[in-house]
Amino acid sequence: MVSAMDLPKDVIQNASVITILGRNELCIENYRGIIEYTDTLIRVQTRAGQIRIQGKRLRIQYYTNDEMKVTGALSSLEFTEGRNPG
Repeated sequence: MVSAMDLPKDVIQNASVITILGRNELCIENYRGIIEYTDTLIRVQTRAGQIRIQGKRLRIQYYTNDEMKVTGALSSLEFTEGRNPG
């Protein structure tokens, strides 16, 4: 039997995991959906709220039901609680 202490927090809490590599690559795990996607802004819904990624030449390299990879010149990352604030 596996105890909760043996599992990673993201699994127990169903939390999003964000990995940033330099200023040009970002991976998000455990997201719910893509709300907005342009070459300067990507908004992603998570269980806890939204993640707003701003930059230049932003591109979603790939996405699955659980993970996405964003590339481009990242300039800011913002977290917002709740759903769909404009």
